[in-house]
Amino acid sequence: MKELLSQNVGIDLSKDNIDAVFAVKGMDQRIKFKASRKFSNTTAGFVQFEKWISDKRNEGTELRVLMEATGIYYERLAWYFHERDYEVSVILPTKAKRYLQALGLKSKNDKMDARGLAQMGLEQLLPRWQPLSKNIYGLRLLTRQMEDFNKQRTVYKNQLHSLDHSAYVTKEVEKGLKRLLKQLEKEIERLASAIEKTLKEDEALWPKVSRILTIPGVGLKTIAVLIAETNGFVSFEKQGQLVSYSGYDIVESQSGKRAGKTKISKKGNAHIRRAMHMPALCVVRLDVPSFKALHTRLLAQGKAKMQSYVAIQRKLLVLIWALWQKDETFDAQFGQKTTVGNLTEKPPIFSSAAASVTDLEGGQELPVTKTDRSEDLPARDELPENQLAEALFQ
Repeated sequence: MKELLSQNVGIDLSKDNIDAVFAVKGMDQRIKFKASRKFSNTTAGFVQFEKWISDKRNEGTELRVLMEATGIYYERLAWYFHERDYEVSVILPTKAKRYLQALGLKSKNDKMDARGLAQMGLEQLLPRWQPLSKNIYGLRLLTRQMEDFNKQRTVYKNQLHSLDHSAYVTKEVEKGLKRLLKQLEKEIERLASAIEKTLKEDEALWPKVSRILTIPGVGLKTIAVLIAETNGFVSFEKQGQLVSYSGYDIVESQSGKRAGKTKISKKGNAHIRRAMHMPALCVVRLDVPSFKALHTRLLAQGKAKMQSYVAIQRKLLVLIWALWQKDETFDAQFGQKTTVGNLTEKPPIFSSAAASVTDLEGGQELPVTKTDRSEDLPARDELPENQLAEALFQ
């Protein structure tokens, strides 16, 4: 195997260690595993790791570094190689697991996982990893911390509610819960201010955010979550990619005469689905025409109320993406029929260069131009925290 076609380093990470396998593919398409080694998941370990790769690699042949998205433990190593112009790919653990199962491996350990990733990188055409900008990375830390605090606040409120209805009440427990709630409220307000400041100080993000805020029922913190979890929508060229990434893609289970249930996959970013729950309720309550019509139509077809709201979440997410891509504001009346001479037609929505955005059921285009937004319209961020639970998708 003198002439090499490609090289790949498969990496399995944990909190403390990095297991790496160096593999090459020759012009005859055969794969050979050249070396393996364990390093510490520290900055010093990264330097040793890079030197080990330099000693093994063929400078005239493409080399890719492949790892799993293992919690947050992969991020420092991915950034380290990205900043040094390596071809870095990061895949979801589920995809890696399915690939290893397809190889017929019966045992599992860190070295075997790294070996499987090294082979996978040589056999498949994987996209290059696109890291978050440091500003958006900070925004993601803020939004996820706020989400955690909101969950804790809901837990403490439920405990206080239980105490109010219990036969015996201990004042010390009640005072402790109220004290924790008060502290959480302060922290949530502090995070909200930090999120708003981060968005307003970003000259590239704020004009786009202002346009999205013209959608009734969509608030600043909802938009912040979407930006943070999608890296400002930079990786999505088509709406289907965003829908799949968010777990709103439809899956069906059917075999022969058995017809299983059709449902959303939920194999995607749960933070986005949680953030879209309350805005979906708001656009219906505020009688936004396209969303109210979809809600009414689905209920008339016998769909459950929650199924209708999930469809609205998906439609609203696609609308936000379209407005973001087009740099346009929302118009609730857009798409109404207009009369030109003896002809009745709808105005065009997108140019041929842009992806179309359609209604989930009837194919009706979504509104994407300007309107005014009333100052007193409630947004997801302004509703009571006890309504912020994640939707239970049926």
